[in-house]
Amino acid sequence: MSLLKGWNNIARGLGELRSSARVRASAVNAVSGIADYVAQPVSMLLAAPFLLRHMGLSQFGLWMLVSAAVSSSSTFTTGFGDAAVKYVSGARGESDWPEVASVVRGAITINLALGLLMGMLLWLAAPYVVHHVFAIEALRIGSLILVVRSVESVPVSTLRAFEQYLPSVRINAVSRCAIILITVLLVAKGGGVTGIMLATFVVSSMAMLLQARALRKYVGPVRLLPSIDGNWLPKIARFGSFSWLQAFSALAFSQADRLIIGALLGTTGVAYYSVCTQAAQPIHGISSAGLHFLFPHLSARHARETAVELRRVVGFAFRLNLLLVIALLLPVALFARPILEFWMGAEFAHAAGTTLSVLAVAFALLAVNITAHYTMLALGQIRYLTCLNLSAGVATALLMLVLVSHWGITGAAAARLLYGPVTWVLYLKVRNALSDGSAGSAHTAPELAVAVEDVG
Repeated sequence: MSLLKGWNNIARGLGELRSSARVRASAVNAVSGIADYVAQPVSMLLAAPFLLRHMGLSQFGLWMLVSAAVSSSSTFTTGFGDAAVKYVSGARGESDWPEVASVVRGAITINLALGLLMGMLLWLAAPYVVHHVFAIEALRIGSLILVVRSVESVPVSTLRAFEQYLPSVRINAVSRCAIILITVLLVAKGGGVTGIMLATFVVSSMAMLLQARALRKYVGPVRLLPSIDGNWLPKIARFGSFSWLQAFSALAFSQADRLIIGALLGTTGVAYYSVCTQAAQPIHGISSAGLHFLFPHLSARHARETAVELRRVVGFAFRLNLLLVIALLLPVALFARPILEFWMGAEFAHAAGTTLSVLAVAFALLAVNITAHYTMLALGQIRYLTCLNLSAGVATALLMLVLVSHWGITGAAAARLLYGPVTWVLYLKVRNALSDGSAGSAHTAPELAVAVEDVG
């Protein structure tokens, strides 16, 4: 009965909200977030066979290495993009436009400084990381791309803070697909990694300018110039530092499982496990991208609405979160062996089918916390969020050390089952945060637990 009641509530809510402009805008943002997530992987999936065949393993591997170095370094500015979303959304909710400008310029200052710092380190490290002259050139061009993307993330974050996902996603998707297309054309004409990185720099620079133009069009004449504001710079730095630590630890833990498997089982085990992870990870990735709009949406509403209204939004979002996760989980968990057999062959499917099923469940359990995760970001509870995720990651890694030695790669997948449920503690924190008067002006209202129980 409880499950039926939950479904009826969802149907009734959708019926009531179908004509709402706010809901339509949120739906566009959700679809845009998913499109942004899948644009590059799909393009790469289509182009990879051609590129691998014409570039050869060595050149293709070098391109992947340089791209990974740039992407990993970009993690150092990711958290400060979240800070911009948080504080710009709050200022927008209060219609405080001078504060919006101050936050944006503060974010530009921090991102530009970090981008230049990381770019300089990457430039100087290039001769020690790679030894061929063309590889050094490619990596140094990559350091310039890093600076450009650090600056670009500020207008993207600001557009998201104004719940304008579609303009930035259009530019991102087109630029990423353009980079892959230009890469294919260059490789077809005998071009190498240096030419590819140079083209990537040009396209990325154009994308940055287009993002700045979109910001002026959809938000207003916000000046993207560095500024040292004694009020906002410490706030952005504090929030961004915790958000960065969380992003960096997620990156580290995503590699820790492979290192553990490599040390205990060898490279063959890593290969099996990595493919299964790639197949299962979109369960969380797509859910997270699709629901990202909750972060700026709740941040803006938190500044002007009561806890009662926020709880209603969070409860409804949780139900949608759960439905999306189930829809993504079932095909992968139930048809893991056929998927792997079609993709990688019968022998691979026989060796890793169970692992894929377990990983699918693990990523689904983690994805259940997405609504609470974005709500905590919107409420400014970044320190608690970071500490909980670090604790879950460490516990998972320690359990993995034990289970891999007993059950192989399936043991590694089983250890990841712990991570998601540990982070569900966030829902208790959200319930308390939205019932103690911290949101808006409300001091009493039904608890979030009621919304969660309705689903169960």
